[in-house]
Amino acid sequence: MSTPPTLPSSGTRLRRPAWAGRNYTLLTGAAVITQLGSHGALIAAAFAVLDAGGSGGDVGLVAAARTLPLVLFLLVGGALADRLPRHHVMVAANALNCVSQAVFAVLVLTGDPQLWQMMLLTALCGTGTAFFSPAAEGMLLSSVSGEHANRAFALFRMSMSGAGVGGAALGGAMIAAMGPGWVLAVDALAFAVAGGLRAFLRVDEVPDRAPGGGLLADLREGWVEFRSRPWLWSIVLQFSVVVAVVGAAEAVYGPLVAREHLGGPAPWGVALAFFGVGTILGAVLMMVWKPRRLLLVGTLCVFPLALPSAALAVPLPVWGLCAVMFVSGAAVEVFGVNWMSTMHQEIPEDKFSRVSAYDWFGSVSMLPVATALAGPAEAAFGRSQALWGCAALVVLGTAAVLFVPDVRRMARKPPAPVTGSPKPAPVDTPQPLTPG
Repeated sequence: MSTPPTLPSSGTRLRRPAWAGRNYTLLTGAAVITQLGSHGALIAAAFAVLDAGGSGGDVGLVAAARTLPLVLFLLVGGALADRLPRHHVMVAANALNCVSQAVFAVLVLTGDPQLWQMMLLTALCGTGTAFFSPAAEGMLLSSVSGEHANRAFALFRMSMSGAGVGGAALGGAMIAAMGPGWVLAVDALAFAVAGGLRAFLRVDEVPDRAPGGGLLADLREGWVEFRSRPWLWSIVLQFSVVVAVVGAAEAVYGPLVAREHLGGPAPWGVALAFFGVGTILGAVLMMVWKPRRLLLVGTLCVFPLALPSAALAVPLPVWGLCAVMFVSGAAVEVFGVNWMSTMHQEIPEDKFSRVSAYDWFGSVSMLPVATALAGPAEAAFGRSQALWGCAALVVLGTAAVLFVPDVRRMARKPPAPVTGSPKPAPVDTPQPLTPG
């Protein structure tokens, strides 16, 4: 619904905050739409496998098929996003996601989907994500100025989290009422609408980038930026473990525990929704709180990510699991905003997408292995022991990164003084500035 240009009582024009320009607003709106669809679709994919007679190992294979293309294509996607107009890359990726999810939905609704078909379609969706994510993060980082970055990133993540709450809860309820196929169809529609919005992004205000020496040269340049910063590669290494074990716990073990102990997909969807509510609280906090020690505060907030695995290992009743998910959601959001603020502050604009690609690549590199091995680990050690192992790895990996001096000492920089050039951009077309 469009916003009326004037207030009936006073004629005063309604305006967005000065830092929420056209690109930022479109990016946020499109992200909300895709989050609404994708959160439900992740649950739907797991239960589509189970409804087709699959086992926990099969759920892990489908989850691994989604994440493996991330490992294979993220770096290429990041290099392309720093060479091509980022919004073109985003729209093309959304189109691929839309088609793959639509075909997945049709298979589930009309027949008996085979495991290989579900793996292939989720792999195509993961491929779209691999090209989309570095371009989207680079576009977002370039859409705000350093002075307003913390608030802008917090509001963006809060909007996504709110959509995630609705998507997870609605998705779980729809799966219980109508089956997973309709949730996958909704996700396909969401990608189509979001891609349409992203087609209207403007790139005329993005600073010109010097021509590079080719794709491999761009990848090498991004690698130099990445490895030259100990705070960056150490936290990415930490998250390669954290994302892997948390992803395996939630994508594979979570649905199984829900089916056997919590009452099915609807309670699991509610628990995931409480995680989303927690992220909203964390984002609201970060709208007003700007901790000076960006990475120290953020890293301390990673420890609570061990709690959901421990809760599933017990397993706690639904209310206990919801409480744990709420706390971990709030904590991870504090980390996320501080991490994005640090990236915006420290990384040059023309390298945003490439460095972001190395960040994503490292963070998800172990996820396909972890999800694929979740089933065999359960068979070898038992589900409870595997989940306790996931919790322990989160704690140990997070404790280790605190030994890196740059992680403890990274401080927020004051806004750079305005020198008269470049001139501030209009509200609708914000001038992307280099970090700091």
